[in-house]
Amino acid sequence: MQNVSLAHRLARRIRLALTRTSPAEKTVSVIGAVAGIAMVTFISFQATGFSGAALIVPSMGASAVLLFAVPHGQLSQPWSLFGGHLISAVIGVLCYRYISGQVLAAGLAVGLAVGAMHLANCIHPPGGATALAGVVGGPAIHALGFKFLLTPILLNTVIIFIIAVLFNSFFPWRRYPVGLMRFKPVDSGERAADVQIDSATIQSVLKKMDIVVDITIDELKRIIQLVLEKAGQGELKAEDIKLGCYYTNNRHGKEWSVRQIIDEHPSDDPEKDMVIYRVVEGLGLRSAGSCTRTQFSLWAARQLQKNGTR
Repeated sequence: MQNVSLAHRLARRIRLALTRTSPAEKTVSVIGAVAGIAMVTFISFQATGFSGAALIVPSMGASAVLLFAVPHGQLSQPWSLFGGHLISAVIGVLCYRYISGQVLAAGLAVGLAVGAMHLANCIHPPGGATALAGVVGGPAIHALGFKFLLTPILLNTVIIFIIAVLFNSFFPWRRYPVGLMRFKPVDSGERAADVQIDSATIQSVLKKMDIVVDITIDELKRIIQLVLEKAGQGELKAEDIKLGCYYTNNRHGKEWSVRQIIDEHPSDDPEKDMVIYRVVEGLGLRSAGSCTRTQFSLWAARQLQKNGTR
């Protein structure tokens, strides 16, 4: 027991958080990263030769972790990806050219890149490595000058972005960027557990805490709502299942599914109160079925709406 207690204390000290994603999700992340970095590495070799690529590819490798393992994270989104790398690349080249002493230039490149990404609201951690490469990248990188921004940085960023969009499009529960998700939780001007949950409130809290979180406001709002529902404060009931609305089972990975109620046969008798649905996303796509409204409410974890609707 003493060893268990010690392990728990150690986990809390180092903020250990074991990933809860499914094996399928982990596998998808691995395959995506392989595809993305293989293309980026090839282009880096063609543009700069081995020595240059050895320094550039690591920053893109860090981007691959975000785009393929955390595709819905705030730091993974397109503006963070492009803005983070390109702004940092400019700063790296400027520091190499105009700061005397490589040690100081390297420190300033990364520090200024962090500050610039903060100001531009495009925090992307791999940008720090891109800025550093502009200073310590060696003759192959230095010879490029400001062409470093276009080839390989912009070109590589475009490549990894396109691969991330295409690759994640095969998995409806994790499309990239997050704006390409076809469905989102119902906009919570509605109440969950009698608590108003809206984006402005969440942003206000984060500002007060003065922290950066690698998750979009919408995803954070969804987590809060799901926690409340999991605690039994907002579970769907039979009367919540309505014609034309979309619902998800909130299962993870390939078991995730979205159904739309397309017809109903209301009855005061729960055994005869029937709904007809079709699967519009995820497992069982384009299939249809029927069940009682009560059975459907037991399957449904939450209501969704089409992305882009208010």
